Amino acid sequence: MGFYEDRILPHIINCACGSAPVSKQRSKVVPNAQGRVLEIGMGSGHNLSFYDPEKVEFVWGLEPSEGMRKKAAGNVEKSGIEVKWLDLPGEEIPLEDDSADTVLLTYTLCTIPDWQKALEQMRRVLKPGGSLLFSEHGKAPDESVRRWQDRINPFWGKISGGCNLNRPIPTLIEKGGFAISDLDSAYLSWPRFASFNYWGSAAVR
Repeated sequence: MGFYEDRILPHIINCACGSAPVSKQRSKVVPNAQGRVLEIGMGSGHNLSFYDPEKVEFVWGLEPSEGMRKKAAGNVEKSGIEVKWLDLPGEEIPLEDDSADTVLLTYTLCTIPDWQKALEQMRRVLKPGGSLLFSEHGKAPDESVRRWQDRINPFWGKISGGCNLNRPIPTLIEKGGFAISDLDSAYLSWPRFASFNYWGSAAVR
């Protein structure tokens, strides 16, 4: 990784992903995790304070960025949750089939280049009866907002670590082999082109 990706971008992502509106979304989803949890794109560990330690055995933290793992050190130390780092991209999950009781996906699906392969890998490692929990921003329902998303997206990704503004999150999850069992959506109190959120849960289809 270059200087920007390793030294500057982690600070930007950490601030954005730790904002009050995003933290509120995390509080709706993360406490539902249980058992052995695989967190995709763990980043700087913003989700750690929302896990229920009585329900979670440990967390596999999949995070390819060394800069983000360094920023996570303080949150990991403060947390009562055991974290086992996995240092590979989301498309290549180094776990056996049916390993995880919960897969957690928060503000990560927007950045994974091969999202379909990544979701298929999540499906592979999730136990039968397990849950995929997600909170992601993506394609807005309003045409005027979508036009801005499409215009900005090519430039946005270059400064935000490959983030895409306009991915149709529920459609991608279903194409990855999951059936959505619970889904909510709304704009957060951010600029509308970057703030339409989808959150809920899904199971292996």
